[in-house]
Amino acid sequence: MKKAYLFDWGDTLMVDFPNAQGKMCAWETVQAVDGALEMLASLSQKGHLLYVATGADDSSAQDIELAFERVGLSQFISGYFCKSNIGLSKGSSEFYQRITNKLGVEPSQLTMVGDSLEKDVISAIEAGLNAVWFSSRGLEKESHSNFRTISQLHELSI
Repeated sequence: MKKAYLFDWGDTLMVDFPNAQGKMCAWETVQAVDGALEMLASLSQKGHLLYVATGADDSSAQDIELAFERVGLSQFISGYFCKSNIGLSKGSSEFYQRITNKLGVEPSQLTMVGDSLEKDVISAIEAGLNAVWFSSRGLEKESHSNFRTISQLHELSI
């Protein structure tokens, strides 16, 4: 199987504006995170499968795809996983186990990339996935043997 990545949505691939209300697909302004387009294009060109795994409770997979279309990222994404199609909120190992079951892959074949140490990294590792912590807010890079830390998205395609 090709290498497959799961990406968090808000503040990993798209900017989560704190004052915006409702579904992101309906926000007046939407914006990709710096480097997201180039990184997704690079990983896609290498043949990797790319998915979104989000904790957004009020958006369906179709709503999420609409937001990605607005910023030109949807062309690289093979599928969207959220509470509405997984049946669980993100932040537990069960959330990731359901994704691996839906994809028909072993957990070790997936790498989760996200900005939340707890919801994106720790719970993914507990489910047997690989994980990358996207620490873009100037937080000190932590040295861990069980996950990688990046501060810019382009570091993924290196």
